[in-house]
Amino acid sequence: MPDAVEVEDVTRVFEPRKKKDERVVALDEVSLTIPEGEIHGLLGPNGAGKTTLVKILSTVLLPTSGRARVCGHDVVEETKAVRPLIGIVFGGERGLYWRLTGRQNLEYWGALYRLPPAAVRERTRTLLERVGLADRADQRVEQYSRGMKQRLHLARGLIGDAKVLFLDEPTTGMDPIAGREFRTLIGELKGEGRTILLATHDMVEAETVCDRVTLIDRGKIIATESPRSLGHVISRFQRVDVEGAPEPVLGRIAALEGVSAVTRTEDGGARIEVSEEGATAEVLRRLVDAGVTSVRTSLPSLEEVYVQLIGERGLEV
Repeated sequence: MPDAVEVEDVTRVFEPRKKKDERVVALDEVSLTIPEGEIHGLLGPNGAGKTTLVKILSTVLLPTSGRARVCGHDVVEETKAVRPLIGIVFGGERGLYWRLTGRQNLEYWGALYRLPPAAVRERTRTLLERVGLADRADQRVEQYSRGMKQRLHLARGLIGDAKVLFLDEPTTGMDPIAGREFRTLIGELKGEGRTILLATHDMVEAETVCDRVTLIDRGKIIATESPRSLGHVISRFQRVDVEGAPEPVLGRIAALEGVSAVTRTEDGGARIEVSEEGATAEVLRRLVDAGVTSVRTSLPSLEEVYVQLIGERGLEV
């Protein structure tokens, strides 16, 4: 299967406008490939470079160096070929005309794609139904809730029948039910063969809809794996949950090299945090020798991987 997105050693540097300011390296030799039909998550804290990468891929921003291609077209040299193939959905309330209705917004964007008028009307009607806004289609956007605006954003990103969608925090402002419906819609879009790059802070979103996830921080890619296998990147950070372990045994385990913490849980059990590869085996041996029979080990969730690799600051939205 061909790659829908190819990024090769892309660097983007923002030079200071004033002498006292520092130059900012937003992207530092980033390389990434996204196969056709994949939902790819891009996770990172504010300022990590997520939006900068999306802007370069969507031909809004030029890279300082390196190359990027969408569906085989260079985003710098073949801009006119790239733009009809992509759709962009930014988070928040940017990009909508508040004094126009939802229908008028979509018809305007359809005209920008130079679609025939009949096709614009039909596609607008279909998309409004698909995102659950058919009954509010002729209401001004300024009267929409934040979640409704986000759904209209998604419809706008699809008006040109994009083969590649760039979604930047698309569920901002959505309630849990709307967010779940959105994730279902993302799955449907994948079924249609579309490729999606999803920049998000939402761990549930990334874990449930993404085929692979890339962690990015300070302009550098840290890891690219499936949400499940990404846990093995830091598999040494394991957890051992036990019940019925005597306090002296837990005390000796806490002193072992590679055990970072032993804490009591509310139900009377204990959680042992392992931070070094190989230490889990010794912890389990000590527990079995002490006659403990209720033991459960687990790998970290995607959120815990994120915190370990990027740090707590990465959870700031």
